[in-house]
Amino acid sequence: MDVVVVESPAKAKTINKYLGKGYKVLASFGHVRDLPAKDGSVLPDEDFAMSWQVDSASAKRIKDIADALKSADGLILATDPDREGEAISWHVLDVLKKKRVIGQKPVKRVVFNAITKNAVLDAMAHPRDIDEALVDAYLARRALDYLVGFNLSPVLWRKLPGARSAGRVQSVALRLVCDRESEIERFVPEEYWRISADLKTPRGDVFEARLVSAEGKRVQKQSIGNGETANRIKAMLESAAYTVESVEAKPVKRNPGPPFTTSTLQQAASSRMGFSASRTMQVAQRLYEGVDIGGETAGLITYMRTDGVQMAPEAIEAARAAIGDQFGARYLPPAPRAYSTKAKNAQEAHEAIRPTDFSRTPAMVKRYLDADQFRLYDLVWKRGIASQMASAEMERTTAEIIAASGSDRAGLRAVGTVVRFDGFLAAYTDNREEQTPGDDGDDDGRLPEINQAESLGKEKVNASQHFTEPPPRYSEASLIKKLEELGIGRPSTYASTLATLRDRDYVNIDQRKLIPQAKGRLVTAFLENFFTRYVEYDFTAGLEEKLDEISDGKLNWKQVLRDFWKDFFAQVEDTKELRVTNVLDALNEALAPLVFPKREDGGDPRQCQVCGTGQLSLKLGKYGAFVGCSNYPECNYTRQLSADAEADASGVNPNEPKELGKDPVTDEQVTLRTGRFGPYVQRGDGKEAKRSSLPRGWKPEDVDFEKALALLSLPRDVGQHPESGKMISAGLGRYGPFVLHDGTYANLESIEDVFSIGVNRAVSVLADKKAKGGRGRATPAALKSLGDHPDGGEITVRDGRYGPYVNWGKINATLPKGKDPQSVTLEEALPLLAAKAGTKKPAKKTAAKKTTAKKADADKTSEKKPAAKKSAAKSKTASTAKKKAPARKKADSASAGEAESGDN
Repeated sequence: MDVVVVESPAKAKTINKYLGKGYKVLASFGHVRDLPAKDGSVLPDEDFAMSWQVDSASAKRIKDIADALKSADGLILATDPDREGEAISWHVLDVLKKKRVIGQKPVKRVVFNAITKNAVLDAMAHPRDIDEALVDAYLARRALDYLVGFNLSPVLWRKLPGARSAGRVQSVALRLVCDRESEIERFVPEEYWRISADLKTPRGDVFEARLVSAEGKRVQKQSIGNGETANRIKAMLESAAYTVESVEAKPVKRNPGPPFTTSTLQQAASSRMGFSASRTMQVAQRLYEGVDIGGETAGLITYMRTDGVQMAPEAIEAARAAIGDQFGARYLPPAPRAYSTKAKNAQEAHEAIRPTDFSRTPAMVKRYLDADQFRLYDLVWKRGIASQMASAEMERTTAEIIAASGSDRAGLRAVGTVVRFDGFLAAYTDNREEQTPGDDGDDDGRLPEINQAESLGKEKVNASQHFTEPPPRYSEASLIKKLEELGIGRPSTYASTLATLRDRDYVNIDQRKLIPQAKGRLVTAFLENFFTRYVEYDFTAGLEEKLDEISDGKLNWKQVLRDFWKDFFAQVEDTKELRVTNVLDALNEALAPLVFPKREDGGDPRQCQVCGTGQLSLKLGKYGAFVGCSNYPECNYTRQLSADAEADASGVNPNEPKELGKDPVTDEQVTLRTGRFGPYVQRGDGKEAKRSSLPRGWKPEDVDFEKALALLSLPRDVGQHPESGKMISAGLGRYGPFVLHDGTYANLESIEDVFSIGVNRAVSVLADKKAKGGRGRATPAALKSLGDHPDGGEITVRDGRYGPYVNWGKINATLPKGKDPQSVTLEEALPLLAAKAGTKKPAKKTAAKKTTAKKADADKTSEKKPAAKKSAAKSKTASTAKKKAPARKKADSASAGEAESGDN
């Protein structure tokens, strides 16, 4: 028997069915070890020695693999066919070697691009060794990311409080988003006019023709810059006679695009289905690892982390056969189509993302897939099949028209396109995912019959005013496309990079557009001013090229690290002498449009509007940056960096309380205010004033007197509990709305419930909590069941006060920030629960172990005491041992953990 190691349980389950009894397939659950998140994990002074750590959950997986290997004939490493997959295999093998369980047993590395029976069995028949060059590239990338993160982030923490982290690729991606925002802020709209005419043929058909020349000049998009010129040309066209100068019809062919790569799949899924990059990869992972299709488990698509655009010859033949069956012989080109990648620094030569079996149409598998899986499979199948179909054949007709009024002449053009043969468009139509705003193109659909030299009638002349628009903000899809064009990052990193930017609150996503937050713009401005080289696009792309050369065996990975570290370390050391005032001066200048927007009255945007003499500037506080006056403490004007910039620019002082009305009971003024930590309402003044922050989801502009009074009345009495007679209250706490009775809290769904809940419902909510046990908050209801744990018991997804989490018995594991609770799978939940279970305290020692431990401690202590004091020392030691028992248990547990992973 051979032990086969793969990454995930789902993959293990599928492959185990293919291999049969002679193999035992086990999952590593991804990487089994990583660099500890602390200083010293990579040591540049020791030739970049790297210290790896196995966490408790991975230690259990390694133990299972090691135990199975003891009675096995050999080890087969079958992790994914990319750089990360190679690294996982290397880690597993290295740990097992250090545990001395490999011995003389053969070790093989196999890779397959699709999880199908043929692909897996073929891979088993053609094993190889671990690719050391790929592992070196992984080590270099991991070391670089660690060195940048653990040396640059502390600089940010010291010089820019509130900043979370910086990263080698993350910071460059953030710079792209921030640079685009700066472009938008600097953009000045320009006026332009478009002129067209609705013309009629002698046969009564009406069509539109656009102005292309006038007054002896060619007219382009922004040529007509004011209404005066537009009206002059329009008046001329109103009185003109129209004649067709020429009509030309040209055949046009449109060729299909290649099958999906990782980035193009993410872009298409975003534009067509609104998927985030991470959601796309989650669904694709499920399709790759295997789905039960009528009793047969099979992977439906090939490996989804790739920048290759080619398909295997057998896949091309299968696609051509499917085209003939599904669409007919006319849709089959004479020869197979071949594609080559245009991406800068394309990584390993993997296949494109395609169906594993083209005969398995989306309609055939729909009933076996959930909605998202079906939509993504449908997209991959159609794009893959279209890539081998015949070109679409079109006819483009262009009519040139002369308008004559006296001696004045103008030219107009009408363009129409007709599809003569749809070709690949029968399967897949590209979206214009990033069309330039206002660019409508020249294709106006079908034109009526138009003949050369015939006269046309004028129906209407149109002159419309337009303004140029700023460049659009990046979406996840367009940012990935830009990163790929620049050669920054790789297919496996895009989704995680975007997730990090969201998790750090550096960007926000609104209507699928990435909007940089104040914190993100501060970090970018700081890095651009003081670490310019390391956020340059060319430098980052150049480093990616070196990593690719390492994977090709052309560069030594440690030499690349030495070259990088020498200059980077010097830059970090230089910033230690940097004063905060220098940082603020640079940021004030770099972020002036954001921090000091222009005032409507034309005054100095940096002049304090409260005291009139101070200068506004960025200030750094414990929780981040804010804007304050230079006359502090005499002038205490402050505002948040971004929230009230517009109000400040328009002359409204955000620190000035907005009066909402007087409390009818206390006769105190109720006001809406903005502080450093956000908007709040206040009743009265001074230290005794009552305050309440606005609940999440409430906007300051929507808060009126009635809402403010309701907030300030919290907590409110709901009524007496019918059993205890004690008061039930409802309020808003740190973790959200709640009801409280006799020390027992229970969650409420929304802030509105706090104001409307009655006694009956409050009693019911509290009873539900009591039935589930505990005096704290009620256990949230399950949002979704994921199925049973391998060790028994249901796994569910729930939403708690700290966010969504997965639950199994008494173990709760928080979901990563930004993770959609409805998208969680059983395979994703298991490692989270395993990791959480590994942090639980060990079970209590048996009485025998306790006695032994106490005796050992007593003996050790007594050996150090003089004989005359032995009896007293023994008594004292026993007492001390009893007091320190919990601490010793903790120490024993730590020692056990070190012993288990210490050889890693």
